[in-house]
Amino acid sequence: MRELLLKMTGGEQSPPRAGTGEILWAWIGSCLSIACIALLERYATGNYGFPLLIGSFGASAVLAFGAIRSPLAQPRNLVGGHFLSAFVGVSSSVLFPETLWLASCLAVATAIALMHLTKTLHPPGGATALIAVTGGESIHQLGYWYAFVPCLLGALLMLAVALVVNNIPKRQRYPLFWW
Repeated sequence: MRELLLKMTGGEQSPPRAGTGEILWAWIGSCLSIACIALLERYATGNYGFPLLIGSFGASAVLAFGAIRSPLAQPRNLVGGHFLSAFVGVSSSVLFPETLWLASCLAVATAIALMHLTKTLHPPGGATALIAVTGGESIHQLGYWYAFVPCLLGALLMLAVALVVNNIPKRQRYPLFWW
């Protein structure tokens, strides 16, 4: 027990704060990517109530613009993590429509396992899977389209912005790898 408690003390110093330039580019990139998705939702879907902007994209923006060197922020993870997790979430919702707690826990756990198996681990994917189960009628009506729109389309839009914005500063390079 003592060994377990000692592990929880950390033991290492926190990393240094990001530089001003890095913070500014993260702000610009995240703002632009969320704006693109939100504007597409507003103007492409009109008054149909078709959701394109889901909460997990906020967490993806943190990774894609604030932690671009993380393996979890790379294109394979960003796109694959959202798409696969959405598919798993919809499947859980379809299989267990009357048992929210079961559909929720299976969606998140299975999404994590599948992302690990496919080397697409992207933490916001857990939220994407959960949104498929708990997102309400507008999400449920999409069925498996949820995996394509908003998840795949939104992730691809964010990736496009990340490829441009993250490569403007001379000292940055994104992505570190594709596959």
